Amino acid sequence: MRKEERYKGILDWFQTHVPVAETELRYDNPYQLLVAVILSAQCTDKRVNMVTPALFEAFPAPEVMAASSPEVVYEYIRSVSYPNNKAKHLVGMAQMLVERFNGEVPSDINLLMELPGVGRKTANVIASVVYDKPTMAVDTHVFRVSNRLGLTRDSKTPLETEKELVKNIPEALIPIAHHWLILHGRYVCLARKPKCEECGLKPWCAYFLKQT
Repeated sequence: MRKEERYKGILDWFQTHVPVAETELRYDNPYQLLVAVILSAQCTDKRVNMVTPALFEAFPAPEVMAASSPEVVYEYIRSVSYPNNKAKHLVGMAQMLVERFNGEVPSDINLLMELPGVGRKTANVIASVVYDKPTMAVDTHVFRVSNRLGLTRDSKTPLETEKELVKNIPEALIPIAHHWLILHGRYVCLARKPKCEECGLKPWCAYFLKQT
């Protein structure tokens, strides 16, 4: 199967069957989403959504968090993974937002990556979700699913996967395609035992076609 045919089939299926796809993290503004995405590293969205209501109530703006300390923030996020490091990152991030960006979350990928706790994946999420930029955040789900489907079969790193997907997915679809791949990996194309029997992408999936 040609790459173009595979991409078209998969994207057409998603557009028809999953017309709405968005982050499962709960937030009300760019600052809250940035906090939530930092917390979600190696942690489930479900767990993050459990701790953010109290966190956002205590720290409703970056100025408030910037004036706090990692020790105080830690008490609100102690149930997420790596809470000590994330508490330090959140306070440092808030301080930089206030000092360098007037309390506003920047839209530029490179500026976002200067913030403590913000790597390329997180920066791409913010740029895509908040600013609707054609960026592709590659987490473990996107990396696994795109490789299994055959969209990025030669990609060995998240960055290679990101570049391959961005090159082949129409720019207007990149923001939602990010969510399509994440949600597909979270609920259908599971890491240990993919639910191939209920997957609508079988006609184009390199992994499934190889098994049959």
